[in-house]
Amino acid sequence: MVVLNKIYTRTGDKGDTALSDGSRVAKHDPRVEAYGTVDELNATLGLCRLHAADMLADRLSVIQNDLFDLGADLARPNMAADDQAGYPVLRIIDSQVERLEREIDDMNAGLQPLRSFILPGGTILASHLHLSRTVARRAERRATELAQGGDVNGSAVRYLNRLSDWLFVAARLSNDGGTADILWVPGGSR
Repeated sequence: MVVLNKIYTRTGDKGDTALSDGSRVAKHDPRVEAYGTVDELNATLGLCRLHAADMLADRLSVIQNDLFDLGADLARPNMAADDQAGYPVLRIIDSQVERLEREIDDMNAGLQPLRSFILPGGTILASHLHLSRTVARRAERRATELAQGGDVNGSAVRYLNRLSDWLFVAARLSNDGGTADILWVPGGSR
Protein backbone atom coordinates (compact mmCIF):
# COMPACT_ATOMS: atom_id res chain seq x y z
CA MET A 1 0.00 0.00 0.00
CA VAL A 2 1.27 3.46 -0.85
CA VAL A 3 1.38 6.05 1.92
CA LEU A 4 2.16 9.64 0.98
CA ASN A 5 2.47 11.86 4.03
CA LYS A 6 4.46 14.54 2.30
CA ILE A 7 3.83 15.55 -1.30
CA TYR A 8 7.01 17.46 -2.03
CA THR A 9 10.42 15.93 -1.37
CA ARG A 10 12.79 18.39 -3.06
CA THR A 11 14.77 15.43 -4.42
CA GLY A 12 14.02 16.44 -8.00
CA ASP A 13 14.84 20.12 -7.67
CA LYS A 14 17.98 19.73 -9.77
CA GLY A 15 16.19 18.06 -12.69
CA ASP A 16 16.49 14.39 -11.88
CA THR A 17 14.08 11.79 -10.53
CA ALA A 18 14.10 8.27 -9.16
CA LEU A 19 12.94 5.25 -11.11
CA SER A 20 11.19 2.46 -9.24
CA ASP A 21 14.44 0.51 -8.86
CA GLY A 22 15.99 3.49 -7.05
CA SER A 23 18.25 4.62 -9.88
CA ARG A 24 18.18 8.32 -10.72
CA VAL A 25 17.78 9.76 -14.21
CA ALA A 26 17.14 13.16 -15.75
CA LYS A 27 13.51 14.22 -15.79
CA HIS A 28 13.74 14.39 -19.57
CA ASP A 29 15.03 10.80 -19.81
CA PRO A 30 13.14 8.78 -22.45
CA ARG A 31 11.85 6.42 -19.74
CA VAL A 32 10.41 9.32 -17.74
CA GLU A 33 8.98 10.77 -20.95
CA ALA A 34 7.26 7.43 -21.67
CA TYR A 35 5.63 6.94 -18.29
CA GLY A 36 4.90 10.66 -18.02
CA THR A 37 2.92 10.47 -21.26
CA VAL A 38 1.03 7.48 -19.86
CA ASP A 39 0.19 9.65 -16.85
CA GLU A 40 -1.04 12.39 -19.19
CA LEU A 41 -3.17 9.81 -21.01
CA ASN A 42 -4.66 8.73 -17.70
CA ALA A 43 -5.65 12.35 -16.95
CA THR A 44 -7.42 12.66 -20.30
CA LEU A 45 -9.36 9.47 -19.50
CA GLY A 46 -10.51 11.11 -16.28
CA LEU A 47 -12.14 13.77 -18.45
CA CYS A 48 -13.75 11.06 -20.56
CA ARG A 49 -15.23 9.41 -17.48
CA LEU A 50 -16.97 12.69 -16.58
CA HIS A 51 -19.13 12.25 -19.69
CA ALA A 52 -19.38 8.45 -19.86
CA ALA A 53 -22.16 6.38 -18.40
CA ASP A 54 -22.49 2.87 -17.04
CA MET A 55 -20.50 0.23 -18.93
CA LEU A 56 -18.17 2.64 -20.70
CA ALA A 57 -17.42 4.51 -17.46
CA ASP A 58 -16.70 1.21 -15.74
CA ARG A 59 -14.38 0.11 -18.53
CA LEU A 60 -12.58 3.45 -18.48
CA SER A 61 -12.07 3.06 -14.73
CA VAL A 62 -10.40 -0.33 -15.28
CA ILE A 63 -8.20 1.18 -18.00
CA GLN A 64 -7.16 4.03 -15.73
CA ASN A 65 -6.04 1.48 -13.16
CA ASP A 66 -4.20 -0.44 -15.91
CA LEU A 67 -2.40 2.77 -16.85
CA PHE A 68 -1.01 3.07 -13.32
CA ASP A 69 0.24 -0.51 -13.74
CA LEU A 70 1.73 0.50 -17.08
CA GLY A 71 3.43 3.54 -15.60
CA ALA A 72 4.95 1.35 -12.87
CA ASP A 73 6.04 -1.10 -15.56
CA LEU A 74 7.79 1.59 -17.60
CA ALA A 75 9.36 3.10 -14.46
CA ARG A 76 11.31 -0.11 -13.79
CA PRO A 77 14.13 -0.39 -16.31
CA ASN A 78 15.71 -3.78 -15.74
CA MET A 79 13.29 -6.65 -16.41
CA ALA A 80 16.09 -9.19 -15.94
CA ALA A 81 16.39 -8.08 -12.30
CA ASP A 82 12.69 -8.51 -11.52
CA ASP A 83 13.29 -11.82 -9.72
CA GLN A 84 15.80 -10.18 -7.38
CA ALA A 85 13.57 -7.23 -6.49
CA GLY A 86 12.40 -8.70 -3.18
CA TYR A 87 8.79 -7.78 -3.97
CA PRO A 88 6.37 -8.58 -6.79
CA VAL A 89 7.24 -6.31 -9.72
CA LEU A 90 4.21 -4.89 -11.46
CA ARG A 91 4.20 -5.56 -15.20
CA ILE A 92 1.45 -5.39 -17.81
CA ILE A 93 0.45 -8.92 -18.82
CA ASP A 94 -1.05 -10.34 -21.99
CA SER A 95 -4.47 -10.90 -20.40
CA GLN A 96 -4.85 -7.13 -20.02
CA VAL A 97 -4.23 -6.72 -23.76
CA GLU A 98 -6.65 -9.56 -24.51
CA ARG A 99 -9.35 -7.91 -22.38
CA LEU A 100 -9.03 -4.76 -24.50
CA GLU A 101 -9.39 -6.87 -27.65
CA ARG A 102 -12.58 -8.51 -26.35
CA GLU A 103 -14.01 -5.11 -25.45
CA ILE A 104 -13.11 -3.68 -28.87
CA ASP A 105 -14.90 -6.59 -30.56
CA ASP A 106 -17.91 -6.12 -28.27
CA MET A 107 -18.17 -2.36 -28.93
CA ASN A 108 -17.50 -2.72 -32.65
CA ALA A 109 -20.13 -5.43 -33.18
CA GLY A 110 -22.98 -2.93 -33.42
CA LEU A 111 -21.20 -0.32 -35.53
CA GLN A 112 -21.50 0.02 -39.27
CA PRO A 113 -18.23 -0.49 -41.16
CA LEU A 114 -16.36 2.70 -41.98
CA ARG A 115 -16.54 3.92 -45.57
CA SER A 116 -14.31 6.93 -44.92
CA PHE A 117 -11.87 8.16 -42.33
CA ILE A 118 -13.57 10.11 -39.60
CA LEU A 119 -12.63 13.45 -38.14
CA PRO A 120 -12.21 13.73 -34.37
CA GLY A 121 -15.34 15.24 -32.91
CA GLY A 122 -19.04 14.69 -32.57
CA THR A 123 -20.33 14.38 -29.03
CA ILE A 124 -18.41 15.77 -26.06
CA LEU A 125 -17.47 12.25 -24.96
CA ALA A 126 -16.38 11.19 -28.46
CA SER A 127 -14.23 14.32 -28.74
CA HIS A 128 -12.50 13.57 -25.44
CA LEU A 129 -12.01 9.93 -26.46
CA HIS A 130 -10.41 11.02 -29.74
CA LEU A 131 -8.05 13.32 -27.83
CA SER A 132 -7.18 10.43 -25.51
CA ARG A 133 -6.55 8.24 -28.56
CA THR A 134 -3.94 10.70 -29.85
CA VAL A 135 -2.25 10.83 -26.44
CA ALA A 136 -2.25 7.01 -26.38
CA ARG A 137 -0.52 7.01 -29.76
CA ARG A 138 2.10 9.43 -28.42
CA ALA A 139 2.64 7.22 -25.36
CA GLU A 140 3.07 4.29 -27.72
CA ARG A 141 5.65 6.22 -29.75
CA ARG A 142 7.54 7.06 -26.56
CA ALA A 143 7.44 3.43 -25.39
CA THR A 144 8.61 2.05 -28.73
CA GLU A 145 11.40 4.62 -28.88
CA LEU A 146 12.44 3.52 -25.40
CA ALA A 147 12.26 -0.13 -26.43
CA GLN A 148 14.86 0.48 -29.15
CA GLY A 149 17.45 1.55 -26.62
CA GLY A 150 16.36 -0.17 -23.47
CA ASP A 151 14.46 -2.78 -21.60
CA VAL A 152 10.69 -2.53 -22.20
CA ASN A 153 7.95 -5.07 -21.61
CA GLY A 154 6.45 -6.06 -24.98
CA SER A 155 3.02 -6.47 -23.38
CA ALA A 156 3.16 -2.81 -22.33
CA VAL A 157 3.74 -1.70 -25.92
CA ARG A 158 0.95 -3.99 -27.17
CA TYR A 159 -1.37 -2.59 -24.50
CA LEU A 160 -0.82 0.98 -25.72
CA ASN A 161 -1.33 -0.06 -29.34
CA ARG A 162 -4.57 -1.84 -28.53
CA LEU A 163 -5.75 0.97 -26.24
CA SER A 164 -5.65 3.52 -29.06
CA ASP A 165 -7.84 1.17 -31.10
CA TRP A 166 -10.16 0.76 -28.10
CA LEU A 167 -10.47 4.53 -27.77
CA PHE A 168 -11.24 4.92 -31.48
CA VAL A 169 -14.05 2.37 -31.32
CA ALA A 170 -15.35 3.85 -28.05
CA ALA A 171 -15.44 7.29 -29.69
CA ARG A 172 -17.49 5.89 -32.58
CA LEU A 173 -19.82 4.19 -30.12
CA SER A 174 -20.17 7.49 -28.24
CA ASN A 175 -21.16 9.23 -31.47
CA ASP A 176 -24.61 7.68 -31.35
CA GLY A 177 -23.32 4.31 -32.44
CA GLY A 178 -21.32 5.87 -35.27
CA THR A 179 -24.26 7.71 -36.83
CA ALA A 180 -22.88 11.07 -35.62
CA ASP A 181 -19.34 10.40 -36.83
CA ILE A 182 -17.95 13.29 -38.85
CA LEU A 183 -16.66 11.87 -42.12
CA TRP A 184 -13.54 13.15 -43.82
CA VAL A 185 -14.26 14.50 -47.30
CA PRO A 186 -10.96 14.34 -49.22
CA GLY A 187 -10.32 17.73 -50.84
CA GLY A 188 -13.67 18.91 -49.48
CA SER A 189 -12.46 22.43 -48.70
CA ARG A 190 -10.73 23.16 -52.00
